[in-house]
Amino acid sequence: MANVVRKLYRYLSASANRKLDEKADPRVQIDQAITEAQRQHQALVQQAAAVVGNQRQLEMRMARQIDEVESLTESARQAVLLADAASSNGEVDAAGRYEQTAQAFASQLVAAEGALDDLKALHQQAVLSAEQARRAVEDNTLRLQGQLTERARLLTQIEHAAMQEQMSKALDGMSQLTPPSDTPTLAQVRDKVEQRYAISLGRHELASQGVESRMLEIRRASLDAKASNRLAEIRTALSAGPRADGAGSGDQLSLDKGSPGRPDA
Repeated sequence: MANVVRKLYRYLSASANRKLDEKADPRVQIDQAITEAQRQHQALVQQAAAVVGNQRQLEMRMARQIDEVESLTESARQAVLLADAASSNGEVDAAGRYEQTAQAFASQLVAAEGALDDLKALHQQAVLSAEQARRAVEDNTLRLQGQLTERARLLTQIEHAAMQEQMSKALDGMSQLTPPSDTPTLAQVRDKVEQRYAISLGRHELASQGVESRMLEIRRASLDAKASNRLAEIRTALSAGPRADGAGSGDQLSLDKGSPGRPDA
């Protein structure tokens, strides 16, 4: 019995939805679809902004951590120099104290460098996530623009169809060949068949979205071509040989001056 009730409920729901779709104003349904697409786009933009913001926050933390590593390195170096100077002057106690201080700075330096390495790993992941978020927003923007263009075209077709329907009714009213009974004429049957066929063609056109797909393919091909060119430049730079021997070990502790989170000197 419960199974029969569920079947009846699903049948009535489907029937009611079908009747509602038949009676609903297409212009209202189009506006509903556009409003929903815009809402989803705004949600995507907010999510992408959070991802990009996480990348920027990690870059600021890395900048502070680099400053701390540099400060601890300089403090440890000064403590070692003072310990060596005290040892040369025969000041054994002072040399011992300076050596202990240098050891403490070195321990803090090791911990700070470990934290910096962790931040660098997190930053690499954040960069990839931010790039994916930007690409998703760009693709969805193109999709939304295509939907807005399609909305304008559909509204024009709806108005044209309404005008044609009014003209048809006027012509039918003036016709003297309209039978008095409720039997439909051949023209009415033909209009009904053509209307169903036109609606099916319109739904297929909306589902295909050919122009939008081609736009996305062209953009993706352009990005892939730029990526290939960039990879070729990197390979050319690698084949030119290793870096000059004069590069200091301190380069491993600092970001490139062009990094977004690190202010230029």
